[in-house]
Amino acid sequence: MMHPIERLRYVARASGGDQRMLVRETAGALRGLGFDPAGLVVACRRIVERHPTSGPMWWLCASVLAAADPYRCAASLADDLEADPTPDLLVEALPDDATVCVIGWPDLIGEALLRRGDSMVLAVDTDDGMGSNAFVRRLQRADVDAEIVPAAGLGAAVLASDLVVVEASAACPTELLAGVGSRALASVGYCSEVPVWAVVGRGRCLPSALFDAMARRQAEVRAPWDAPSEGVPLALCNWVVTPNGVLPTADTTLQPECPMSYELLRSSAM
Repeated sequence: MMHPIERLRYVARASGGDQRMLVRETAGALRGLGFDPAGLVVACRRIVERHPTSGPMWWLCASVLAAADPYRCAASLADDLEADPTPDLLVEALPDDATVCVIGWPDLIGEALLRRGDSMVLAVDTDDGMGSNAFVRRLQRADVDAEIVPAAGLGAAVLASDLVVVEASAACPTELLAGVGSRALASVGYCSEVPVWAVVGRGRCLPSALFDAMARRQAEVRAPWDAPSEGVPLALCNWVVTPNGVLPTADTTLQPECPMSYELLRSSAM
């Protein structure tokens, strides 16, 4: 059996991947360590430093640090994330035989498209094929029509689609953090009057101060275009898909799903 410290190191090193798996592994490692409060704070800081674009990881760590029983809280939150109804709602809401334009390999959207089966998927490649190639191959193996679109063809792909779907890795009441190219995708859809849907799964809506901290860490790169994610104004989206349902953006107010944790705003001593 892997030692809890090794599990935390594994989670810290992991990049990409299914957010539910990463949260489950993190929750298990934190529970196994039995840290004192100070040690728990350091562990949570290091986790979010290694996963600066993962809303669910920030949600987990912020909630655990505020909990009276942090280890039971971690297990409960991992269960909540596994039971996220957002993909189910998206499966039901997608129009029949729709052409859907996405960026990269979005976890929740990808699950819904695989289960739906009747969509034509245009996956815009903005990361040199690191996610979109594997995503398209996975869809094709499941007999879902899918094509990779080069970044230069983003505008044409949107115009050829029935809807654009953007997945938030994190969100606040006014903005999403999503994969590189998502802002351009949503902007072209908005200006071209192609419906734009924002998918905000469980554990991705954070207090504004935590969201701003994530955004600042995105800016700590050599140049803005090297950031792994980018902000997308919620105003560019027509509809929002959350665990509470599928609603017009004008009728939706995104609420933080975790308490504010000022401990996560500071860096850990490495």
